[in-house]
Amino acid sequence: MRAELTNVAAGIRACRRAGLPARRKNVASRFAFGSTVRPLCSVAFSGRQDAALYVRQGCLTLRRLGQLLAVLNLAWLTVGSVAAETNATRPNLLFILTEDQGAHLGFIGTPGVRTPNMDALARSGVYFRNAYVVYPVCSASKAAIYTGLHNHANGLMNNTPNFTVPADQFTAKELESAQYPLYLKNRVHADVPTLIERLRAAGYYQGIAGKLHVAPNEKFPFDEFVKDKDGKGKDISASAAFIERAKQSGKPWHLWQSIGPPHRRFPNSDEVAIRPDPDKVKLPACVADTPVIRQDWAEYLAAIEKGDDILGQVMEMLRASGQETNTIVVFMGDHGPAFPHGKMTPYELGLRVPLVIRVPWLKNGFRSDALVSELDLTPTLLDLLGLEPMAKRHGLSLKPILEGQPDAKGHQYIFAEISAKGPLPNNGMQERSISDGRWKMIYRENVEHPWRTVQDDSKYWKSWNNRTYDETVRLKEKFPEHFRILAELDPQSLGGKMKPVEFYDLSVDPDEMHDLAPDVKVRAEFDRLYAALRRWARDTEDPSINPPAIPPKNYYSTPNL
Repeated sequence: MRAELTNVAAGIRACRRAGLPARRKNVASRFAFGSTVRPLCSVAFSGRQDAALYVRQGCLTLRRLGQLLAVLNLAWLTVGSVAAETNATRPNLLFILTEDQGAHLGFIGTPGVRTPNMDALARSGVYFRNAYVVYPVCSASKAAIYTGLHNHANGLMNNTPNFTVPADQFTAKELESAQYPLYLKNRVHADVPTLIERLRAAGYYQGIAGKLHVAPNEKFPFDEFVKDKDGKGKDISASAAFIERAKQSGKPWHLWQSIGPPHRRFPNSDEVAIRPDPDKVKLPACVADTPVIRQDWAEYLAAIEKGDDILGQVMEMLRASGQETNTIVVFMGDHGPAFPHGKMTPYELGLRVPLVIRVPWLKNGFRSDALVSELDLTPTLLDLLGLEPMAKRHGLSLKPILEGQPDAKGHQYIFAEISAKGPLPNNGMQERSISDGRWKMIYRENVEHPWRTVQDDSKYWKSWNNRTYDETVRLKEKFPEHFRILAELDPQSLGGKMKPVEFYDLSVDPDEMHDLAPDVKVRAEFDRLYAALRRWARDTEDPSINPPAIPPKNYYSTPNL
């Protein structure tokens, strides 16, 4: 590429010798991928304009015009050469997404779990200790990653049907499905671009292995829907075959590798042996400490270990392909596990996830404390690949952090949302959260009608082997506080009452058990976050909440039930 740029520079000098200003604004000033083609076209086009101008002014002989056109033709040929070389040398992208994995892995010291493959990837890349999703359920979280926009802006709220086939291959099975009306309603807006559309336009050969679980499929134009043997993201041989086909295409490739575990159902330790010992795990404070719930949590950790094994196979596949040194790797969980205060709730267990980004040619092997979210991934990847950013975005590029720039920063605040009745508009309860890393506020509207979408895996034993729900109900008299938390997860079944606002100091209460909203001693921090939440709702055009300018007094006097 540099040789081609040298030819263009020579052409520019020839233009100047011909007495012509060859406007070289930004030409060859950067060598980042994707940054050269448009400036080179500009040089050639500007030169032709200059030639016409000088001929009209009588300042250019025909001979010198011929010399100039030869130079400009070289420039146009160079554009094509650089475009081809850029396409061939752009980095590949491997995006690994585990389902329902909170920030639990050996690398950060989670008691009772062993994750050697996740740990190795974290050590070889940049691990973000304060990474969050902005909507803690599968489809909505994925939509936020793909668009870089909060869900009230991108259009997809809660879960949508999972039709993992190309849009032009829908059959009667999809079209006559009872879920098809929801697919038509709960989807990314037509005018919101996605990462997959942008990478397709940039010449990437793209595949998805495992669940798509977003809509509409037209907005996610993968070249291949990679089918593994079990359809649950546990077999990676089909992914290896995809990479070989992608290499043969001569294009850079992007593989979205979805890994099913640790999504429930967890391994049933009544039937199979698991390595994590229930007696040695550390339960989050938001669940009751009983032998049955310890067993459930140990099974969750065992499911993480299964996911770790699959991730190890994926990374070995990448090494075997010979593409590792030219492949950006991203690993994250799509949200937290199906426990109280977890999946589909605005608490830390539901929102906080592991995130690793490894860029082979940048500084690696360190941890970042920056506040970041899944909204930052599309801006970051477009930046790393030298592609234009989205015109509208709520995230920011993490490239300065990945480069180790000393003044690089994340967000001042992280926001999240849940719409209890899904697609907007609706009259259901709305939940929003804001955190600065220490102080955390949860804000709700329409709490007078407490009802929320409860994921089946957060509740049922028969279909999802959830031990915690029934055990907490059974022991509600012994563990009233934990029953209250469960009742807030499923208010329509258990009579839970929702507070309009909650406030926590995460530095001393990471499991959010002690609501400080009534405490006047934290009023300044409360007011600061509340004002920031109001600005965010305005700036992102959130149509479903309207926080009043001054919080009602009962926000400070809500009993800590």
